[in-house]
This record gives sequence, structure tokens and C-alpha cells, in this order.
Amino acid sequence: MAQEIDARNLVCPQPVVLTKKALENTDEVTTIVDNDVAKDNVSKLAQSAGCNVNVEQKDDGIYLMLKKQSASSTSNDPRSTAGTVVFIGSDIIGRGENTALGSLLMQSFLHTVGEFKAGLQTIIMMNNGVKLATSDSPPLGELQQMEKQGVEILVCGTCLDRLGLMDKVATGQVSNMYTIAETMIKASKVISL
Repeated sequence: MAQEIDARNLVCPQPVVLTKKALENTDEVTTIVDNDVAKDNVSKLAQSAGCNVNVEQKDDGIYLMLKKQSASSTSNDPRSTAGTVVFIGSDIIGRGENTALGSLLMQSFLHTVGEFKAGLQTIIMMNNGVKLATSDSPPLGELQQMEKQGVEILVCGTCLDRLGLMDKVATGQVSNMYTIAETMIKASKVISL
């Protein structure tokens, strides 16, 4: 019988953390969540852990039934290979009142980093940095080009939600604190702007 995790009303990253802990002890876990962000985050964990996942919407929540696949059929988690991670916590570079200059510097930085053909594995955006992944972002083209070249772009879902930008995401994948922390811990180098 599957272990059941009731993660309704829990904030990020608790649904993911509780599900991961349960998967360490059993091959089948049912996690109950109450929002689409948590559903997506637990589904991504399931994929990276080599689990099949079935999602069922019920009156009292979203039920995610996870079942581990055989070892030969599990997929490789892209974060298992260390690389360089760029952490962006603002939509500008620098501090001060000249936000136009800071915005120009950020766009220039992202364009320049995109020219490097190797080394950059992931860009993580949190706090006001998530604004860079939205449809009206000046460096959106640079970010989309990097994503096409294989750079993983993780955008904090809690930040998007708090800033009212969830419906404006135009590049990257909405992520959670667990995945963000895991990616940073496994990185060979983290550059913070």
C-alpha cells in the first residue's frame, strides 16, 4: 500500500520535501496537494526520481500517485552533473537609484553570458529576478536563446505568485525552493548577482 502524504495548505518546498522523504522508504507514495504549483513541483520531483506519476483531481485536493520505476528505466536527473549556476535575485545589476543603468547592465550581462558555449548549466531567478523571465522583460530574447542552447532556467514559483506574475512567464520553468537549493548545492560553482 502506498504511503500517503497530506501536503494541503503547506508552503513550498514542504510538499516536495515530504514526498522525497517518503520515497526514500517506499516505492509508492500518494501526495495530496491543493494547488497547481505544488502539483507541478511534486510531478517534477517524481520525474527526477524515476517515478511514474498519475494525477487525479478530487473535490478535496489533487492526488499524485507516484510509483518508482525499475532501476533500468529511470531517467537521469540533469542536476546530477555539476556545472556553473548563475543566481539572479534582482532584475537589475547593482544598487542605487539608477535602475535604467542597472537594467541595461543586466541585459548586457545575459547577452554576454549567452555567448559562452560551455560551462553554464542553470540560471536561477528569485525575488525581483523573476521579472526577467516575463513577457515584457528587456532581456527575454537572450534568455530564450540560452534556453534553446540547453541552459536550464529555474524561476521561483513563490516569487512569481507573490509578485502577481505567474501568467506572464515567457521562458524557463516554474520551480520550487527544493529544486533550487538542490541545484545550487550540486553545482561546481555558483555566481550570484
